[in-house]
Amino acid sequence: MENEIQQLVDMGATVNQARAALRRYNDVMEAAERIFDGAFDDIPDESSDTPIASAGQQPRGLWYTFFHTPEEEDNTYEEAAGSGEDDNEDDEFVNYDSDYEIRDDTPNAQVDIDPYAGIFFSKDRREEVIEVEEEPETVHISGISERVKLMTQNQWMKGCPEGGEQGFLFSLYSQLIEGNCPCPSACGYSIPRAKSHFFAVFPSFEVYINQLRGIVRQKCKRCFKEFCFACGEPINGPKIPELATVSNDHDLFHCSNLQGIILGVGLAMLEQLYHDQLQNPLGHENKIRTSKRRKTDPVINTSMILDPDDDDDSYISSSALGKKLKVGIGYAGDQKEDTTGQAEAQAMQQSKDEKLGKLMTQLRVFLPSLRRPGGALTSDYLVHPTALAHLRRRFNNICSSLLRNDSLTDMSDRSSVYFELFEWLETISNHEALASMMAMPIMVVSSVRTHTPKKAANGTLPLRERTIIYEGSTGPRELLESIVIQANAAIKGLEGIKPTEIVPVEMTEEQKRVNNDTKGKAKEISMPSLSEENQKLLGFCQRILTTADAIDRSLRETKGERFLERIQESLPKIHTANSTSNEVFVDVEASDEAIRQLYIDWATRVRFEYCDLTVSPPADKPVTQDEPPNYKFYYNTEARMLASSDIPKRSLAIAKELAVLTTNLPVAWDSSIFLRVDETRVDIIKALIIGPEGTPFLFDIFLGHNYNQLPPSVKYMTTNGGKFRFNPNLYADGKVCLSLLGTWAGPGWVAGKSTLLQVLISIQSMILCEEPYLNEPGWASSSGTPQSMAYSANIRRMVVKTAMLGNLKNPPEPFGDIIRTHFRLKAQSISAQLDQWLSQDDGSPTVNDGATSGRGSQGGSANGLQTDIEELKRVMKQLQDASISISTSTSSSH
Repeated sequence: MENEIQQLVDMGATVNQARAALRRYNDVMEAAERIFDGAFDDIPDESSDTPIASAGQQPRGLWYTFFHTPEEEDNTYEEAAGSGEDDNEDDEFVNYDSDYEIRDDTPNAQVDIDPYAGIFFSKDRREEVIEVEEEPETVHISGISERVKLMTQNQWMKGCPEGGEQGFLFSLYSQLIEGNCPCPSACGYSIPRAKSHFFAVFPSFEVYINQLRGIVRQKCKRCFKEFCFACGEPINGPKIPELATVSNDHDLFHCSNLQGIILGVGLAMLEQLYHDQLQNPLGHENKIRTSKRRKTDPVINTSMILDPDDDDDSYISSSALGKKLKVGIGYAGDQKEDTTGQAEAQAMQQSKDEKLGKLMTQLRVFLPSLRRPGGALTSDYLVHPTALAHLRRRFNNICSSLLRNDSLTDMSDRSSVYFELFEWLETISNHEALASMMAMPIMVVSSVRTHTPKKAANGTLPLRERTIIYEGSTGPRELLESIVIQANAAIKGLEGIKPTEIVPVEMTEEQKRVNNDTKGKAKEISMPSLSEENQKLLGFCQRILTTADAIDRSLRETKGERFLERIQESLPKIHTANSTSNEVFVDVEASDEAIRQLYIDWATRVRFEYCDLTVSPPADKPVTQDEPPNYKFYYNTEARMLASSDIPKRSLAIAKELAVLTTNLPVAWDSSIFLRVDETRVDIIKALIIGPEGTPFLFDIFLGHNYNQLPPSVKYMTTNGGKFRFNPNLYADGKVCLSLLGTWAGPGWVAGKSTLLQVLISIQSMILCEEPYLNEPGWASSSGTPQSMAYSANIRRMVVKTAMLGNLKNPPEPFGDIIRTHFRLKAQSISAQLDQWLSQDDGSPTVNDGATSGRGSQGGSANGLQTDIEELKRVMKQLQDASISISTSTSSSH
């Protein structure tokens, strides 16, 4: 009994109140409800010094969080944190979440400490759970034509890797599937419970709610008092007609037991619907389960409700391993894209989204909300311990899948689902009992192992057990931030071309007179007009930002400023021209694996950035407001001609492009793409594409006046002043031959559908080809020939001289820090590759365009390759020495 008393004390009750409540009610939940209803307010506490659980002391099992109500003072945390009281009693509670690590290394904490400073939301978690598959029962229920399945205990608890949550789920399920519910007046009357009362899986959520509404309010046949069939407590007061839009009355919000049941069963229905839509996109039978997998996160489980007939590997999605293309000319062949059936697919997706959105709306009504229209109800204050468990294991499954969508355009087109998703996120974050879920890692299935079925007694079907490994992955708030980045980029694109801010200069007396004469006649600058489609995308983006702001505001109010700061520090960010240096330095003792991971983390962080690409005007010739600036850009003339253009379709296309590019540029140890976009002219872009073994190639890209009805303009800039042709598809004059650009055979640009990202990846594939000689028309079958080998050797000499050494000694703007860090991190790998290239060189002189006709002695150095390699290694060594010096000084300072 002492454990139960401590639980109630941790909820906020006094010791005497807890004892009195437990003497009358054997169940902790029932006792807690009556205490918070005020039934024991008249009981004095003999031990006024007994410490009450507070957030200044880390709450055991998060019970305090569940039962914190608005009546409690907001400064409870700070008062308790500064009290200096210690809880010396043995901790017999199980932590609600095993990813919480309590640290007590600050005994002299200040009043303003963060009460959550010892709580870690680490994604480096791994939990193993054995789940048993049970054959579901079916029953006949009046009013339903077909037999209804009953939710098994395994389905009720499926997807829950947390020990504490499992206990709560099991307790609630066991309580409500059997036994009797006695009349609370102790008259001796009771009503037997059955599994079909609360755990029947009806064809629709509306039918399920109507079924509950018909059985929740029971009337004693002896004393004629009404009581709740879920908790056994009296239901006081009549039904409330004005709540008809929510339920028929307040009965379904009477107790936390009902809340746990409705959320559990409702979320299971929601997840099953979403799962069916994913697995049967065309409405056909399909048992192959797939899911998109990020490089940095475990696979997202989209099958919490599992078919026992599925094969073991149906849980896991295997990602195809990337391979270098032997030839990389982008799209190959003359076939055209088949666009038939797209309208049908879109209509089908819209129908699915409407069903999913409708169910989400119906179920959201039952989420705990202290901001409920008409006022909060009982279950809004007394949140059941399983509420967070249901949301973390079922809603997070859907939430994470939707938030991993790479296309902001697709999200906008599916607004019926995404707007509802944002409502869920805000509602969850607004309640203190649930808000921490926004920062918690999402536990997803990483592997499943099926055991040999065990023999069952009485001739029943054998039980099938599975060992499921759960791993932590990115939490909801962090996932949302990737969407926020896309939304901000899209809004920047929709703003169109911004006028350049003119730095004021001292005017002459004559200029002042002219200025006074023209006062009031200056040209007004207005924002570009938005078409209906543009306005739709803008509204969707603003809704995303509103949701993120609302979540952060709620977290600040419920968890504190320090808690929010910790979350903000972990979120992905887009660097800008005002950001700190993008360069990183290597620890002298770092392993190869650590360096590779450092490179990927760094490249992911800096792959996209806004910057200033304008050319500063001469000091003696200030720029006027009407004169567009010049840019460090090949297409400077074209860009200046569009300085005052307002083209809504173009703005919409650019907005969609930026949204995708901010978070989807490919990053890898072998090859990455970096973009720099002018902060006021988002149609002006520079790209740095890393080619074979660390070779950086520069491209200038302009999104012209008819983009994206026509492809972008792309110019290859790494040409040694227009002398070197590095590839049959990359000319010395900067021309890029690619089918998407209309300069190469094969499927071309599809207006309104093709993207800049496709162009970039196609160029990347072309550069990464093993034998560029094969890209030349008519030479595709010449793999391994002397001509092809000689061509590659010639290109390698140009690569070392210009793309490597030239770029490192004189890095092109604005990629100086990118190129330096790239060569610093990959110095060892590039040095080994240079040695191999030197050994493979044929000694022939470098030819600016095409393969050499003659071959020299193997490994010769008369062509200057050896000299260039030695100088390149020396420059990389200087970069490494600087890195070691900084690393050493940093270590000594600590």
